[in-house]
Amino acid sequence: MRGRGSLGPVGLVLAGGVSVQFGGALAVTLMPRAGALGVVSLRLLVAALVLMVLCRPRLRGHSRADWSTVIVFGVAMAAMNGLFYQSVARIPLGPAVTLEVLGPLALSVLASRRAINIVWAALALTGVFLLGGGGFSGLDPLGVAFALGAGAMWAAYIIFSARTGRRFPQADGLALAMGAAAILFLPLGIAESGTKLLNPTVLALGAAVAVLSSVLPYTLELLALRHLPASTFAILMSLEPALAATAGFLVLDQALTATEAAAIALVIAASMGAVRTQVGRGKVKKEEALS
Repeated sequence: MRGRGSLGPVGLVLAGGVSVQFGGALAVTLMPRAGALGVVSLRLLVAALVLMVLCRPRLRGHSRADWSTVIVFGVAMAAMNGLFYQSVARIPLGPAVTLEVLGPLALSVLASRRAINIVWAALALTGVFLLGGGGFSGLDPLGVAFALGAGAMWAAYIIFSARTGRRFPQADGLALAMGAAAILFLPLGIAESGTKLLNPTVLALGAAVAVLSSVLPYTLELLALRHLPASTFAILMSLEPALAATAGFLVLDQALTATEAAAIALVIAASMGAVRTQVGRGKVKKEEALS
């Protein structure tokens, strides 16, 4: 039972990763109808409405530091989504996620205080570059720049998601941050897509993207970050390229090569190593507390 409890946060992260990547694949199919900025706006707006209704967060009784944290979290969320969708509008989903995950990997090295976590990060990084075919020179430079920017915002998202989870009960902070992100991004979506956002099919698909890519994964990740350190969580994010490749294959009919399969094996091995390290560290701490 104790081992199962230790793996609970990891299961939340994995479930969130599966959800967000299939949501991303669905978003790619929606972009010709509503544009990249329009899709992001729908995703954030619907997610904000759903979370506000479900969580009904209190607007009073929070300190200035609480509001600063949640607003920065919302800005990071909006920027991460906007930059990533601009990237996948120019380069394939797999390479975009591969480049984006460099942000969490860099965070894992900077945040970790154990040498073994650097080893896991290096192994994951090897798999990430292998998944990219050993180089990204054939990709649109602007798409690559957007993906790298999204990766930097992803690292900020991890940091402020953890801080928000510690300051607000349940998913209240997430709901407020999502609302801030939606308000910030909506003018951009309206400017690009206009009345296309009111099309019933676009609204339905946008709602599905919001649930798969925002409501479910962000809630699960917020809960997981209450029990996982940022370094371990960031290494687990190295699974995202593998999940993206799987979603691309199933939804977008993008086949996997032998090299990509080997890369996926590397990032999975790195993530499993990070999980085992964290679980082992937790057991040692419990044994020390009982002794």
